[in-house]
Amino acid sequence: MPVLLIRDPDLIKSITVKDFDHFTDHREFFTEESDPLFAGSLFLMKGERWREMRTTLSPAFTGSKMKLMLPLIVENTNNIIQYLRGHQSEIIEVEDLMRRYANDVIASAGFGLKINSLEDRNNEFFEIGSSVFEFTLKQRILIALSSLFPVVSKKLGIHFFPKRTRNFFRNLVASTMEYRKREHVERPDMIQLLMEAKGDWTSDEITGQVFIFFAAGFNTITSVLVMSIHELALHTEIQERLYQECRQLKEDNRFTFDSLSELKYLECVILETLRKWSPGIFMDRTCVKTYELPPPREGGQPYTLKPGDIVYNMLNCLHMDPNYWPDPHKFDPERFSEENKHNITPYTFSPFGGGPRICIGQRFAMMELKVLLFHIILIFTIVKTKKTMDPIKLKPDNFSIKALKGTWVEFQKRK
Repeated sequence: MPVLLIRDPDLIKSITVKDFDHFTDHREFFTEESDPLFAGSLFLMKGERWREMRTTLSPAFTGSKMKLMLPLIVENTNNIIQYLRGHQSEIIEVEDLMRRYANDVIASAGFGLKINSLEDRNNEFFEIGSSVFEFTLKQRILIALSSLFPVVSKKLGIHFFPKRTRNFFRNLVASTMEYRKREHVERPDMIQLLMEAKGDWTSDEITGQVFIFFAAGFNTITSVLVMSIHELALHTEIQERLYQECRQLKEDNRFTFDSLSELKYLECVILETLRKWSPGIFMDRTCVKTYELPPPREGGQPYTLKPGDIVYNMLNCLHMDPNYWPDPHKFDPERFSEENKHNITPYTFSPFGGGPRICIGQRFAMMELKVLLFHIILIFTIVKTKKTMDPIKLKPDNFSIKALKGTWVEFQKRK
């Protein structure tokens, strides 16, 4: 099955936005037979079913809902800060810490569970959640089979995720909904929204939406936090400037949902991390109506895409293209400042995707990132150690973005 790689920003705009009606669907990586949770989620839903679910879920990510979820994130942030206070000047491997933060936030905001994975380190939610992306050799083979031979996989009844994982999320959602109906409990999270939503949704589709919220947020949030902290440890001048911004907001005593938007430099730091260490590689789209791509060069021929053809709108190669980003390997948050952001060529930076299928949880993700980094920088100096990799090289055989030898830093309490 051929796949066209698109790396022209104007073409990416046409495919993902302007002519979206020709490319409404993602590629079918999993069938409902191979993985009903993923296949029944917003990410892989198609056509009108996708539109209905997108409309159903959109209210969960409005400003008013974000304000209600902020205390849940702050509560989990405080757990991290308390842990770091007790481990000052120790060389800490950051990834495990950030995984536990991401896990607990999603458990709270998505499933209504209050978990502290720093205290209850082997809780079932964290163990099951972590296993989702720790691919075994068998799962890697199944991914290849599902991608290359979908018909064979379907006939053989191959399931990508273990039965234990599927049943855990199904039972969790079902029992939570049953409890809330019986006890008349309401909570500002995604399960509540799905319970109140209109529409003929199957139990697997309801579970699928909360599962994709977990799957999309767990690894990506962890990755961005880890790489942000790693870069800040290597760039003390950037860290100091960020501290001054956070300190000013704290002195004004205005830490609210609305005041998060005032942390302009913090946003620049996060966006630059997303550019340099993009968790997303491409925006996949499946052609649903015949579409003609223009000639790739002068004198060339146009190319006709037919229904079922697949395109990958590339992200990370554009994020690191020196034609659009001078000195792309340099970590420079100033690229996204008010003075410089007008220099960014449209559609050369799309960390959350683009068009109508842009990540629905983008605002939630940014809030989750900002809240934790704000509190860490305000209270601690992130210190480079002999184990801190410089320059950063990536671990090549991993599903997520991470440093080859891990991210090891010290957190020293500010005076």
